[in-house]
Amino acid sequence: MLAPAPRDQRPTAEPQSLDVALSELTDAYLESLQLLERMHRLMLDLVKDEFERLHRGDLTPVQAMILYNLGEAEVSAGELRSRGMYQGSNVSYNLKKLVAMGYVHHERCDMDRRSVRVRLTAEGQAVRDMVRRLFIRHAEGLAMSGVLEDPPLDSVNLQSRRIERFWSEQIRYIY
Repeated sequence: MLAPAPRDQRPTAEPQSLDVALSELTDAYLESLQLLERMHRLMLDLVKDEFERLHRGDLTPVQAMILYNLGEAEVSAGELRSRGMYQGSNVSYNLKKLVAMGYVHHERCDMDRRSVRVRLTAEGQAVRDMVRRLFIRHAEGLAMSGVLEDPPLDSVNLQSRRIERFWSEQIRYIY
């Protein structure tokens, strides 16, 4: 009769190789989280530098990104928060500032007076166009350098959307 294997030993090499693969995937995922955070900060720095170059010191990079993400739409502050990369309290504060500076028009919703709908003014649209031109310039430079080809950016975006969907499901699962 065979003695049972000790609990801390694995019976085959297969689970160990699975553990190694899982560890490598985990390391790659953690690195991608760090890259996302750094890229977001760099994007804000790029917007800041562009606005300094254009002598536009009246807006913060986050405010410029709110204008960019608002685009042609008329949305509530909550919808804007879910579309962008902002904390809830920051959206409210920044929207008040943007309204006061004349970049955003707001009005209370007829159906729910607690809800405020916002849209860009002509001045806000001009800022959005500046940010859009900056991003187009970057896209053209990246395309010319070949950076967007390997792996193809659409594959990277697909993977990012899958991660975004996973995170969203995790949040819904908690509540």
